[in-house]
Amino acid sequence: MNTKPILGMLLGDGAGVGAEIIAKLAASGFYDEYCRPVVIGDARIFQRGAEICGLEIPMQVISRVEDADWSKGIPVLDQRDLDPEEVPYAQINVKSGQACLDMLRTGIELYKDGKIEGFCFAPLNKQAMIKAGCPFESEHHYMAHLFQHTEPFGEINVLGDLWTTRTTSHIPISRVSHDLTEETIMRAVRLANVSLKNSGIEKPRLALAALNPHCGEGGKCGREEIDVIAPVIEKAREMGIDAYGPYPSDILFIKAFNGDFDGVVTMYHDQGQIALKLKGFDQGITIAGGLPAPIVTCAHGTAYDIAGKGIVKTSAFENAVKMAARMANHLRA
Repeated sequence: MNTKPILGMLLGDGAGVGAEIIAKLAASGFYDEYCRPVVIGDARIFQRGAEICGLEIPMQVISRVEDADWSKGIPVLDQRDLDPEEVPYAQINVKSGQACLDMLRTGIELYKDGKIEGFCFAPLNKQAMIKAGCPFESEHHYMAHLFQHTEPFGEINVLGDLWTTRTTSHIPISRVSHDLTEETIMRAVRLANVSLKNSGIEKPRLALAALNPHCGEGGKCGREEIDVIAPVIEKAREMGIDAYGPYPSDILFIKAFNGDFDGVVTMYHDQGQIALKLKGFDQGITIAGGLPAPIVTCAHGTAYDIAGKGIVKTSAFENAVKMAARMANHLRA
């Protein structure tokens, strides 16, 4: 009996590269090693992605996950909501935005009902989702709303064995210092700690980045390290969290990539993103940290510049599938 976790594979933005990625991995047999996949989206979009890549993929169109039979081809839970004729490649499309919102909702409902054990979603287009009426700033806030989740949550960016989370995210640099409080930093620390534990790491080693050059030079170049960051580290350690720092970010990631830490908590968006994307742009993944389900995506976007050409690389999404399966298996244990 195949006991690998059942994972949803959401096609993402119909105008992007999602269907091509998911089709390529289906054709290669990649999923077989890690999970029992169920494609979620419009079967016609999936078929278009396969055809663009020159692939013939045995496909079983289903209306219920319970009907999935992987011996008959990859199951596609057909949403029948996105006609490829109305969704040209590389164009922001409100219908595609609505389909993305709907497939996220479907994935979460299936998880709540015990039909799937997590899901991976191909790249979404936030502008399309906003045009479709999404009132939330990101898909993570939307999913937290659907879960009615009130604990810390947010993006966890992962490259290899290194996890990063950030205290502030999509705000101007001019606001970063103002938004660094003991509460916001501790929220990011707790999120990193819980998410790493959910992946099977019993006692994660966390490093906190400094905000200012040279860690503030003892207050001569800013006091955030002294007044805010260091007190959080002390409180985290009192809570049993293995936290260290603050470290200047220009040396922190050298230590982190050398394996000194399992996770890094940064103070602002690009502090971690530059390091991760420079090290492995086509390998990184993003975990929906803090949410109750294993939910993972590739760190890159919809790649409109190459959508519909059949040349997209699949390595980041492969890593997303591996991580979702790992998390699902850990939750089973």
